[in-house]
Amino acid sequence: MSSHLALPVQAGLPHITADEVFATVAPREAVAMLQTALRDGLQPTDDPDRGLVEFRSGQLLLMPTEFGDRAGVKLALVAPGNAGRGLDLIQGVYVLLDADTFVPLATMDGPALTALRTPAVTVAALEPLLAQQDSPLQVAIVGRGLQGRGHAVCLADTLAGVRPIASVAFLGRRDHDGGTRLDEGLDAGTAVTAPRLGTPEGDRALAAADLVICATTATSPVFDSALLRDDVVAAAMGSHEPRKRELDGALFARAHVVVEDPATALREAGDVIQAVEEGCLDPARLVTMADVVTGRAQLSRDRPVVFKGTGMSWQDLVVGDAVHRRWLQGRAADAAAG
Repeated sequence: MSSHLALPVQAGLPHITADEVFATVAPREAVAMLQTALRDGLQPTDDPDRGLVEFRSGQLLLMPTEFGDRAGVKLALVAPGNAGRGLDLIQGVYVLLDADTFVPLATMDGPALTALRTPAVTVAALEPLLAQQDSPLQVAIVGRGLQGRGHAVCLADTLAGVRPIASVAFLGRRDHDGGTRLDEGLDAGTAVTAPRLGTPEGDRALAAADLVICATTATSPVFDSALLRDDVVAAAMGSHEPRKRELDGALFARAHVVVEDPATALREAGDVIQAVEEGCLDPARLVTMADVVTGRAQLSRDRPVVFKGTGMSWQDLVVGDAVHRRWLQGRAADAAAG
């Protein structure tokens, strides 16, 4: 982000809707923005801790940060009772501010921003590894929800023209009911399947995968990592809670482990915390996402590479600021044309 770009404050504080968030910044652009911020010197260690407030109806998460000429805070709310009300479990809003004056610049849909930036973080961390080869990529995604599908779309958008995606297997604990399209956003030549975890078909998909992504709400490992190849790239992004995990300790014992920020991972990332507790991971072995993106870390491919993400405030700010700037440009263009 530039340090001295002045943007006008609207007469009324603008709100950027979910549809506008997705229409303004493409997944591949969000990936590039996150990588550029890290190359430009953004320090994830500067992020304040995630705040948590327990309310009668659920939890409020506070995610503030600043970088360059912008500051921002995401208010994410988890309301378990919403399912019975016909409302989404996750509610939220992002507030973008001028970093010098704290004048609010805009609000935007929080869940949409999260849905855009979360897959972008995973792909930004792993793209330097995935782009090293041009052979067709075999992908297994555990989880068929919004984040699982979003990761597939982000991968396809980012790797277009770089590395073809041969197949995507969306694994789940139950048979796919067909209620949601799993091939949306994927190339017509990509084979899409939906095997169940723990079945021979599911095990074969995991064993064949170049890339495995876990996007679930699981509290314990979702499969036996002995199924995975020695050169697999894997990611777990389903939780930021210390007692929840998606991958077993045995995988961390034999892998390069990449995290957004070691201190944050050792405080919030259940996969990392529990692997350390089990004696499967020495915290000194943790590699930062920034070192992978900038090329300071060169990871040998004779062992798995695991990326464990928890989601951090700087990611929301980088992508949210870009959404706002693009939104303003679009409004200005519409005004000039009209």
